[in-house]
Amino acid sequence: MNVNNPLIVQSDKTILLEVDHSLHAEARDALAQFAELEKSPEHIHTYRLSPLSLWNAAAGGMNAEMVLELLTLYSKYAIPSNIIVDIREYMGRYGRIKLIREGDALLLTSNDAALIAEILHHRRTQPYLLRQLNNHTIQVDAARRGHIKQALIHIGFPAEDLAGYTDGSPLPMQLRPITLKGDEFAPRKYQYAASAAFYAGGAPSGGSGVVVLPCGAGKTIVGLAAMADIQRATLILSPNTIAVRQWIQEILDKTNLPPEMVGLISRCSPALTGD
Repeated sequence: MNVNNPLIVQSDKTILLEVDHSLHAEARDALAQFAELEKSPEHIHTYRLSPLSLWNAAAGGMNAEMVLELLTLYSKYAIPSNIIVDIREYMGRYGRIKLIREGDALLLTSNDAALIAEILHHRRTQPYLLRQLNNHTIQVDAARRGHIKQALIHIGFPAEDLAGYTDGSPLPMQLRPITLKGDEFAPRKYQYAASAAFYAGGAPSGGSGVVVLPCGAGKTIVGLAAMADIQRATLILSPNTIAVRQWIQEILDKTNLPPEMVGLISRCSPALTGD
């Protein structure tokens, strides 16, 4: 806490960040890990702490004390006591329910039998549950994996998803150090970090999530880095054919995949190999 710092943490869970402050970039990068940007006018940016932003931080390896330490480091004033309680409460919920796989069965498990009972009888989760195996385990519909995770978020207990995913078809590829256009190329540090957070070293906790970056920050490059990490055939969905063709250009320019390994499927044409 220092009145010369750039942050003000408010009791309504909003955080104000001075844009023109010398520590703005450091504080912004810290906030991006556990808070949502709500407004970004010229001089003061407004962030908000939400259950989902804190759970995402927990999924990324942070805990409540790490969040509080960063807020204290950049805050002008003492952190309101209700904010401290909320951060610890919300982040403490993450991981109390785990989603795992045993053979073909998808299971919800918890050491808290009372929590399992609550999930078993809650109207939001009931449509996706198959049967209770014991006081600590429920078998869920494997085809409704995303639905059960959303339902658990709605009731305030996000699942730590450790079920993993089925391996796709192998597709060896590398990023080019020099593009076909002759330019030097390497993903930026934050792009590598986003890809690494998604891939999680191939662990069961990786392989899903949403990367949020501003326009022009290189989300396509993050996608290429993730493809190079995973080394598997990849389906890229885009809202229009122009965007798909831009993806094809970037793949061919910045990876060593040959044109015959990159195809396009649209409503206008059943399949086109290459570009």
